[in-house]
Amino acid sequence: MHPMKSDWISRLATCVLALMLTACATPQHMYGWGGYQDKVYEHFKGQGAGPEQQILGLEEDLQRMSGKGMAPPPGYYGHLGLLYLTTGKSDQAAQAWNKEKALFPESTQYMDFLLNNMKKQKG
Repeated sequence: MHPMKSDWISRLATCVLALMLTACATPQHMYGWGGYQDKVYEHFKGQGAGPEQQILGLEEDLQRMSGKGMAPPPGYYGHLGLLYLTTGKSDQAAQAWNKEKALFPESTQYMDFLLNNMKKQKG
């Protein structure tokens, strides 16, 4: 076999091996979900823990995600804000909704809607 051809085959085999090893690597997830999906489902079904317990669970999940360098998924702070509002913590609700807007600008219109409604209810 021609030396240049075997060099090319060797390089191709190395590239294929590198791609295979990369594909087998553990994927990095963009978001940390924690128990978010289950808590939202339970909340809307009227099942599971009450709002205070859900808040505690979501806050604990946030700490774990932060420790792993993961971000909460879209809607996380929005739901947390609704739970805060349900428990009468309107200042914390506003903070959560503003955080949702900062992380996910596409939620701005809905978060502003919630913030404006909350202000109208207060005064």
